[in-house]
Amino acid sequence: MGAPPAGRGRFARAIVTASALLAVLAVSAAPSAQGAEPARHAGSVPRTVVLDGPRLSLTKLKLQLGDRNLRRTVRDLTAQADQWMEQGPWTVTDKDQAPPSGDKHDYFSQAPYWWPSRPKTDDNPYGCPYVQKDGQRNPDVDKMTDRPEVGKVFESAYELSLAWYYTGKRAYAEHAADILRTWFVTPATRMNPSLNHAQFIPCMYDGRSIGIIDFSQGFTSLLDAAALLDTGAPGWSKSDHEGFRTWNKQFLDWLVNSDFGKEEGAAENNHGTFYDMQVAAIATAVGDRDRARQVLRDARTKRIDTQIAADGTQPQELERTRSFHYSTFNLVAYTRMAAIGKHVGVDLWHYTGPGGANLFKAVDVLLPAATGAAPWPYPELDLRAYAASDIVHAAADAGDRKARAAVDKLQAPPGGDLWALRPAVEQLDSIAQG
Repeated sequence: MGAPPAGRGRFARAIVTASALLAVLAVSAAPSAQGAEPARHAGSVPRTVVLDGPRLSLTKLKLQLGDRNLRRTVRDLTAQADQWMEQGPWTVTDKDQAPPSGDKHDYFSQAPYWWPSRPKTDDNPYGCPYVQKDGQRNPDVDKMTDRPEVGKVFESAYELSLAWYYTGKRAYAEHAADILRTWFVTPATRMNPSLNHAQFIPCMYDGRSIGIIDFSQGFTSLLDAAALLDTGAPGWSKSDHEGFRTWNKQFLDWLVNSDFGKEEGAAENNHGTFYDMQVAAIATAVGDRDRARQVLRDARTKRIDTQIAADGTQPQELERTRSFHYSTFNLVAYTRMAAIGKHVGVDLWHYTGPGGANLFKAVDVLLPAATGAAPWPYPELDLRAYAASDIVHAAADAGDRKARAAVDKLQAPPGGDLWALRPAVEQLDSIAQG
Protein backbone atom coordinates (compact mmCIF):
# COMPACT_ATOMS: atom_id res chain seq x y z
CA MET A 1 0.00 0.00 0.00
CA GLY A 2 1.39 3.44 -0.95
CA ALA A 3 1.94 6.34 1.39
CA PRO A 4 -1.11 8.53 2.08
CA PRO A 5 -1.32 11.85 0.26
CA ALA A 6 0.64 14.66 1.94
CA GLY A 7 -2.51 16.59 2.80
CA ARG A 8 -4.08 13.55 4.46
CA GLY A 9 -0.88 12.96 6.49
CA ARG A 10 -0.87 16.52 7.71
CA PHE A 11 -4.55 16.23 8.63
CA ALA A 12 -3.91 13.03 10.58
CA ARG A 13 -1.04 14.63 12.46
CA ALA A 14 -3.24 17.62 13.24
CA ILE A 15 -5.91 15.32 14.67
CA VAL A 16 -3.32 13.55 16.82
CA THR A 17 -1.92 16.88 17.95
CA ALA A 18 -5.35 18.26 18.82
CA SER A 19 -6.26 15.13 20.76
CA ALA A 20 -3.03 15.24 22.70
CA LEU A 21 -3.47 18.93 23.44
CA LEU A 22 -6.95 18.33 24.78
CA ALA A 23 -5.67 15.50 26.98
CA VAL A 24 -2.94 17.69 28.42
CA LEU A 25 -5.33 20.56 29.03
CA ALA A 26 -7.82 18.24 30.72
CA VAL A 27 -5.14 17.02 33.11
CA SER A 28 -3.98 20.56 33.84
CA ALA A 29 -7.52 21.75 34.50
CA ALA A 30 -8.40 18.90 36.85
CA PRO A 31 -8.67 20.11 40.45
CA SER A 32 -6.25 18.65 42.97
CA ALA A 33 -7.17 17.82 46.52
CA GLN A 34 -6.17 20.45 49.06
CA GLY A 35 -2.97 19.34 50.75
CA ALA A 36 -2.75 16.16 48.69
CA GLU A 37 0.71 14.66 48.47
CA PRO A 38 2.37 15.12 45.08
CA ALA A 39 3.25 11.56 44.12
CA ARG A 40 4.81 9.61 41.30
CA HIS A 41 2.62 9.52 38.22
CA ALA A 42 4.29 7.68 35.36
CA GLY A 43 3.76 9.40 32.03
CA SER A 44 1.61 12.17 33.48
CA VAL A 45 1.94 15.93 33.26
CA PRO A 46 4.81 16.90 35.59
CA ARG A 47 3.60 18.32 38.89
CA THR A 48 6.18 21.05 38.90
CA VAL A 49 6.13 24.02 41.26
CA VAL A 50 7.93 26.70 39.26
CA LEU A 51 7.83 25.37 35.71
CA ASP A 52 4.45 25.05 34.03
CA GLY A 53 3.88 21.30 33.78
CA PRO A 54 1.20 21.37 31.07
CA ARG A 55 3.35 23.72 29.02
CA LEU A 56 6.25 21.27 29.28
CA SER A 57 3.96 18.49 28.09
CA LEU A 58 2.89 20.52 25.08
CA THR A 59 6.49 21.37 24.28
CA LYS A 60 7.42 17.70 24.47
CA LEU A 61 4.58 16.86 22.11
CA LYS A 62 5.68 19.51 19.60
CA LEU A 63 9.19 18.10 19.77
CA GLN A 64 7.91 14.60 19.07
CA LEU A 65 5.99 15.96 16.10
CA GLY A 66 9.20 17.31 14.61
CA ASP A 67 9.44 20.99 15.58
CA ARG A 68 12.81 22.00 14.12
CA ASN A 69 13.43 24.96 16.41
CA LEU A 70 12.82 22.82 19.46
CA ARG A 71 15.15 20.14 18.13
CA ARG A 72 17.93 22.72 17.89
CA THR A 73 17.22 23.90 21.43
CA VAL A 74 17.25 20.32 22.71
CA ARG A 75 20.73 19.93 21.24
CA ASP A 76 21.85 22.91 23.34
CA LEU A 77 20.25 21.34 26.41
CA THR A 78 21.77 17.91 25.89
CA ALA A 79 25.19 19.47 25.26
CA GLN A 80 24.97 20.90 28.77
CA ALA A 81 23.60 17.66 30.21
CA ASP A 82 26.36 15.62 28.58
CA GLN A 83 28.97 17.64 30.44
CA TRP A 84 27.53 16.37 33.73
CA MET A 85 27.55 12.70 32.82
CA GLU A 86 31.12 12.17 34.01
CA GLN A 87 30.72 14.35 37.11
CA GLY A 88 29.16 13.65 40.49
CA PRO A 89 27.42 12.58 42.50
CA TRP A 90 28.56 14.89 45.27
CA THR A 91 28.05 14.62 49.01
CA VAL A 92 28.11 17.15 51.81
CA THR A 93 30.18 14.72 53.88
CA ASP A 94 33.11 14.82 51.44
CA LYS A 95 34.88 17.87 52.83
CA ASP A 96 38.17 18.32 54.65
CA GLN A 97 37.02 20.93 57.13
CA ALA A 98 34.26 20.10 59.62
CA PRO A 99 31.78 22.85 60.53
CA PRO A 100 31.66 24.20 64.09
CA SER A 101 29.09 21.52 64.98
CA GLY A 102 31.66 18.82 64.20
CA ASP A 103 29.12 17.03 61.97
CA LYS A 104 30.11 16.83 58.31
CA HIS A 105 26.48 16.23 57.40
CA ASP A 106 25.96 19.93 58.19
CA TYR A 107 26.35 22.28 55.25
CA PHE A 108 29.32 24.66 55.68
CA SER A 109 30.24 27.72 53.61
CA GLN A 110 32.10 31.02 53.96
CA ALA A 111 30.81 34.55 53.27
CA PRO A 112 32.00 35.48 49.75
CA TYR A 113 32.65 39.21 50.13
CA TRP A 114 34.61 39.16 53.40
CA TRP A 115 38.42 39.30 53.35
CA PRO A 116 41.26 38.90 55.88
CA SER A 117 42.77 42.19 56.99
CA ARG A 118 46.04 40.72 58.27
CA PRO A 119 48.58 38.18 56.99
CA LYS A 120 47.77 34.56 57.72
CA THR A 121 50.11 33.05 60.30
CA ASP A 122 50.21 29.95 62.48
CA ASP A 123 48.76 32.00 65.30
CA ASN A 124 46.19 33.67 63.03
CA PRO A 125 45.48 31.12 60.26
CA TYR A 126 42.51 33.04 58.83
CA GLY A 127 44.13 36.49 58.87
CA CYS A 128 41.47 37.90 61.20
CA PRO A 129 39.76 40.27 61.62
CA TYR A 130 37.76 40.12 58.40
CA VAL A 131 36.49 43.17 56.48
CA GLN A 132 33.76 43.43 53.85
CA LYS A 133 34.46 44.32 50.20
CA ASP A 134 31.11 44.40 48.43
CA GLY A 135 31.06 42.65 45.08
CA GLN A 136 34.66 41.41 45.40
CA ARG A 137 34.73 37.66 45.84
CA ASN A 138 37.30 36.15 48.20
CA PRO A 139 38.88 33.14 46.38
CA ASP A 140 39.30 31.36 49.72
CA VAL A 141 35.53 30.79 49.67
CA ASP A 142 35.83 28.05 47.04
CA LYS A 143 38.36 26.14 49.14
CA MET A 144 35.33 25.14 51.20
CA THR A 145 33.69 22.63 48.91
CA ASP A 146 30.05 22.53 50.05
CA ARG A 147 28.91 25.66 48.28
CA PRO A 148 30.47 25.02 44.85
CA GLU A 149 29.44 21.37 45.01
CA VAL A 150 25.83 22.03 45.95
CA GLY A 151 25.74 24.51 43.08
CA LYS A 152 26.73 21.63 40.82
CA VAL A 153 23.97 19.50 42.37
CA PHE A 154 21.39 22.19 41.59
CA GLU A 155 22.50 22.72 38.02
CA SER A 156 23.30 19.15 37.02
CA ALA A 157 20.18 17.46 38.39
CA TYR A 158 17.96 20.08 36.74
CA GLU A 159 19.60 19.88 33.33
CA LEU A 160 19.85 16.09 33.38
CA SER A 161 16.19 15.71 34.37
CA LEU A 162 15.09 18.07 31.61
CA ALA A 163 17.30 16.25 29.10
CA TRP A 164 15.74 12.92 30.09
CA TYR A 165 12.22 14.35 29.92
CA TYR A 166 12.67 15.58 26.36
CA THR A 167 14.85 12.79 24.95
CA GLY A 168 13.94 9.72 26.99
CA LYS A 169 17.63 8.86 27.33
CA ARG A 170 17.80 6.57 30.35
CA ALA A 171 21.32 7.55 31.42
CA TYR A 172 20.29 11.16 32.01
CA ALA A 173 17.55 10.15 34.44
CA GLU A 174 19.68 7.60 36.27
CA HIS A 175 22.45 10.09 36.85
CA ALA A 176 20.07 12.84 37.97
CA ALA A 177 18.47 10.40 40.40
CA ASP A 178 21.87 9.37 41.77
CA ILE A 179 22.85 13.02 42.32
CA LEU A 180 19.64 13.85 44.20
CA ARG A 181 19.65 10.61 46.20
CA THR A 182 23.28 11.02 47.31
CA TRP A 183 22.97 14.61 48.56
CA PHE A 184 19.48 14.44 50.08
CA VAL A 185 18.33 10.85 50.74
CA THR A 186 21.03 8.25 51.44
CA PRO A 187 21.70 8.25 55.23
CA ALA A 188 25.49 7.92 54.94
CA THR A 189 25.84 10.88 52.57
CA ARG A 190 22.75 13.07 53.01
CA MET A 191 22.88 16.65 54.17
CA ASN A 192 21.15 17.60 57.40
CA PRO A 193 18.06 19.70 56.48
CA SER A 194 19.34 22.97 57.95
CA LEU A 195 21.78 25.78 57.17
CA ASN A 196 23.17 26.63 60.57
CA HIS A 197 26.73 27.09 59.31
CA ALA A 198 26.20 28.79 55.96
CA GLN A 199 28.30 31.86 55.14
CA PHE A 200 30.33 31.85 58.32
CA ILE A 201 32.91 34.61 58.81
CA PRO A 202 36.15 33.48 60.47
CA CYS A 203 36.58 34.76 64.01
CA MET A 204 33.17 36.43 63.86
CA TYR A 205 30.20 34.11 63.16
CA ASP A 206 29.81 30.32 63.00
CA GLY A 207 26.98 30.85 60.53
CA ARG A 208 24.59 33.60 59.47
CA SER A 209 20.97 33.88 58.50
CA ILE A 210 21.90 35.37 55.14
CA GLY A 211 23.65 32.08 54.35
CA ILE A 212 20.19 30.74 53.51
CA ILE A 213 20.62 32.41 50.13
CA ASP A 214 23.22 29.74 49.29
CA PHE A 215 20.19 27.49 48.80
CA SER A 216 17.37 29.84 47.93
CA GLN A 217 19.19 30.86 44.74
CA GLY A 218 19.04 27.43 43.13
CA PHE A 219 17.33 24.84 45.30
CA THR A 220 13.85 25.31 43.84
CA SER A 221 15.10 23.96 40.50
CA LEU A 222 15.54 20.61 42.25
CA LEU A 223 11.85 20.55 43.16
CA ASP A 224 11.07 20.69 39.46
CA ALA A 225 13.81 18.17 38.65
CA ALA A 226 12.23 15.69 41.07
CA ALA A 227 8.78 16.39 39.62
CA LEU A 228 10.09 15.52 36.17
CA LEU A 229 11.65 12.31 37.47
CA ASP A 230 8.37 11.49 39.21
CA THR A 231 6.73 11.04 35.80
CA GLY A 232 8.38 7.64 35.49
CA ALA A 233 12.12 8.13 35.25
CA PRO A 234 14.30 5.02 35.45
CA GLY A 235 16.49 5.01 38.54
CA TRP A 236 14.14 7.19 40.60
CA SER A 237 12.18 4.96 42.96
CA LYS A 238 9.18 5.51 45.20
CA SER A 239 11.51 5.47 48.21
CA ASP A 240 13.67 8.15 46.54
CA HIS A 241 10.58 10.28 46.02
CA GLU A 242 9.46 9.80 49.61
CA GLY A 243 12.94 10.43 51.02
CA PHE A 244 13.34 13.66 49.08
CA ARG A 245 9.86 14.80 50.12
CA THR A 246 10.64 14.08 53.79
CA TRP A 247 13.86 16.08 53.52
CA ASN A 248 11.90 18.99 52.08
CA LYS A 249 9.32 18.90 54.86
CA GLN A 250 12.09 18.98 57.47
CA PHE A 251 13.93 21.77 55.66
CA LEU A 252 10.73 23.81 55.37
CA ASP A 253 10.17 23.42 59.10
CA TRP A 254 13.70 24.71 59.74
CA LEU A 255 13.25 27.64 57.36
CA VAL A 256 10.01 28.71 58.99
CA ASN A 257 10.80 28.09 62.67
CA SER A 258 14.54 28.57 63.18
CA ASP A 259 15.98 31.90 64.32
CA PHE A 260 18.04 32.12 61.13
CA GLY A 261 14.97 31.45 59.02
CA LYS A 262 12.96 34.12 60.78
CA GLU A 263 15.80 36.63 60.40
CA GLU A 264 16.15 35.92 56.68
CA GLY A 265 12.40 36.20 56.21
CA ALA A 266 12.56 39.68 57.76
CA ALA A 267 15.28 40.87 55.35
CA GLU A 268 14.13 43.78 53.18
CA ASN A 269 16.32 43.23 50.12
CA ASN A 270 16.88 40.31 47.73
CA HIS A 271 17.54 37.97 50.67
CA GLY A 272 13.94 38.35 51.83
CA THR A 273 12.58 37.95 48.31
CA PHE A 274 14.50 34.74 47.73
CA TYR A 275 13.50 33.43 51.14
CA ASP A 276 9.82 33.92 50.30
CA MET A 277 10.31 32.26 46.93
CA GLN A 278 11.98 29.24 48.51
CA VAL A 279 9.36 28.82 51.25
CA ALA A 280 6.48 29.16 48.79
CA ALA A 281 8.03 26.64 46.40
CA ILE A 282 8.80 24.01 49.03
CA ALA A 283 5.38 24.45 50.63
CA THR A 284 3.76 23.89 47.25
CA ALA A 285 5.92 20.82 46.61
CA VAL A 286 4.98 19.14 49.91
CA GLY A 287 1.28 19.98 49.68
CA ASP A 288 1.09 22.96 52.06
CA ARG A 289 -0.62 25.19 49.51
CA ASP A 290 -2.20 27.44 52.15
CA ARG A 291 1.24 28.44 53.38
CA ALA A 292 2.42 29.04 49.82
CA ARG A 293 -0.59 31.27 49.08
CA GLN A 294 -0.10 33.30 52.23
CA VAL A 295 3.59 33.89 51.54
CA LEU A 296 2.84 35.05 48.00
CA ARG A 297 -0.06 37.27 49.02
CA ASP A 298 2.09 38.90 51.68
CA ALA A 299 4.87 39.42 49.14
CA ARG A 300 2.74 41.95 47.28
CA THR A 301 2.93 44.49 50.10
CA LYS A 302 5.96 43.14 51.96
CA ARG A 303 8.24 42.93 48.91
CA ILE A 304 6.90 44.68 45.80
CA ASP A 305 5.60 47.78 47.60
CA THR A 306 8.78 48.24 49.63
CA GLN A 307 11.51 47.16 47.19
CA ILE A 308 10.33 48.51 43.83
CA ALA A 309 9.94 52.24 43.19
CA ALA A 310 7.17 53.79 41.13
CA ASP A 311 9.53 54.06 38.13
CA GLY A 312 10.41 50.36 38.35
CA THR A 313 13.90 50.74 39.80
CA GLN A 314 14.97 48.75 42.83
CA PRO A 315 16.72 51.35 45.03
CA GLN A 316 18.40 48.89 47.40
CA GLU A 317 19.89 46.90 44.53
CA LEU A 318 21.06 50.07 42.76
CA GLU A 319 23.28 50.83 45.75
CA ARG A 320 25.38 47.73 45.03
CA THR A 321 28.60 47.78 43.04
CA ARG A 322 26.95 45.18 40.77
CA SER A 323 23.63 47.02 40.37
CA PHE A 324 22.55 45.46 37.06
CA HIS A 325 23.38 42.01 38.34
CA TYR A 326 21.50 42.54 41.59
CA SER A 327 18.53 44.14 39.85
CA THR A 328 18.21 41.04 37.69
CA PHE A 329 19.01 38.81 40.65
CA ASN A 330 16.11 40.12 42.73
CA LEU A 331 13.80 39.79 39.73
CA VAL A 332 14.75 36.13 39.42
CA ALA A 333 13.07 35.63 42.78
CA TYR A 334 10.07 37.80 41.89
CA THR A 335 9.43 36.12 38.57
CA ARG A 336 9.83 32.63 40.00
CA MET A 337 7.41 33.60 42.77
CA ALA A 338 4.99 34.75 40.09
CA ALA A 339 5.35 31.35 38.41
CA ILE A 340 4.66 29.56 41.70
CA GLY A 341 1.65 31.83 42.14
CA LYS A 342 0.11 30.45 38.96
CA HIS A 343 0.05 27.02 40.61
CA VAL A 344 -1.68 28.21 43.78
CA GLY A 345 -3.90 31.03 42.50
CA VAL A 346 -1.97 34.19 43.40
CA ASP A 347 -1.29 36.66 40.57
CA LEU A 348 1.86 38.70 41.22
CA TRP A 349 2.40 39.91 37.66
CA HIS A 350 -0.72 42.05 37.60
CA TYR A 351 -0.45 43.45 41.10
CA THR A 352 0.26 47.20 41.29
CA GLY A 353 1.00 48.77 44.66
CA PRO A 354 -0.47 52.04 45.93
CA GLY A 355 2.70 53.86 44.85
CA GLY A 356 2.49 52.45 41.31
CA ALA A 357 5.13 49.74 41.64
CA ASN A 358 4.76 46.48 39.73
CA LEU A 359 6.89 43.74 38.24
CA PHE A 360 6.38 44.81 34.63
CA LYS A 361 7.93 48.23 35.36
CA ALA A 362 10.86 46.58 37.12
CA VAL A 363 11.57 44.44 34.06
CA ASP A 364 11.15 47.35 31.66
CA VAL A 365 13.93 49.25 33.47
CA LEU A 366 16.34 46.53 32.32
CA LEU A 367 15.37 46.57 28.65
CA PRO A 368 17.66 49.30 27.25
CA ALA A 369 20.78 47.69 28.71
CA ALA A 370 19.56 44.14 28.05
CA THR A 371 19.07 44.88 24.35
CA GLY A 372 22.11 47.13 23.92
CA ALA A 373 19.93 50.14 23.15
CA ALA A 374 21.49 52.25 25.94
CA PRO A 375 24.14 51.93 28.64
CA TRP A 376 23.16 50.92 32.17
CA PRO A 377 23.19 54.24 34.08
CA TYR A 378 24.11 52.84 37.50
CA PRO A 379 27.26 51.29 39.05
CA GLU A 380 28.19 47.90 37.58
CA LEU A 381 31.61 46.26 37.80
CA ASP A 382 30.90 43.70 35.07
CA LEU A 383 27.68 44.10 33.09
CA ARG A 384 26.45 40.96 31.39
CA ALA A 385 23.42 41.83 29.32
CA TYR A 386 22.33 38.21 28.95
CA ALA A 387 21.58 38.08 32.69
CA ALA A 388 18.22 39.67 31.91
CA SER A 389 17.26 37.22 29.15
CA ASP A 390 15.00 34.87 31.11
CA ILE A 391 13.41 37.75 33.00
CA VAL A 392 12.44 39.47 29.75
CA HIS A 393 11.04 36.20 28.39
CA ALA A 394 8.92 35.76 31.53
CA ALA A 395 7.54 39.30 31.36
CA ALA A 396 6.78 38.86 27.67
CA ASP A 397 4.87 35.64 28.37
CA ALA A 398 2.93 37.44 31.12
CA GLY A 399 1.79 40.15 28.71
CA ASP A 400 4.41 42.90 28.81
CA ARG A 401 4.39 44.43 25.31
CA LYS A 402 7.75 46.18 25.74
CA ALA A 403 9.36 42.94 26.87
CA ARG A 404 7.76 41.06 23.99
CA ALA A 405 9.24 43.53 21.52
CA ALA A 406 12.66 43.16 23.15
CA VAL A 407 12.90 39.36 23.04
CA ASP A 408 14.46 39.19 19.57
CA LYS A 409 17.08 41.76 20.57
CA LEU A 410 18.35 39.95 23.66
CA GLN A 411 21.91 38.71 24.03
CA ALA A 412 21.90 34.92 24.05
CA PRO A 413 23.14 33.34 27.30
CA PRO A 414 26.21 31.08 27.22
CA GLY A 415 25.10 27.66 26.04
CA GLY A 416 22.09 29.02 24.17
CA ASP A 417 18.61 30.27 25.02
CA LEU A 418 16.73 27.37 26.64
CA TRP A 419 13.55 29.29 27.49
CA ALA A 420 11.40 27.24 25.12
CA LEU A 421 12.30 24.05 27.04
CA ARG A 422 12.37 25.32 30.62
CA PRO A 423 10.30 28.52 30.83
CA ALA A 424 11.26 29.48 34.37
CA VAL A 425 13.74 32.24 35.15
CA GLU A 426 17.29 31.35 36.14
CA GLN A 427 20.22 33.53 37.22
CA LEU A 428 22.22 33.34 34.04
CA ASP A 429 25.39 35.24 34.96
CA SER A 430 27.70 32.98 36.85
CA ILE A 431 29.18 35.13 39.62
CA ALA A 432 28.45 33.97 43.15
CA GLN A 433 25.94 36.07 45.03
CA GLY A 434 25.75 36.81 48.71
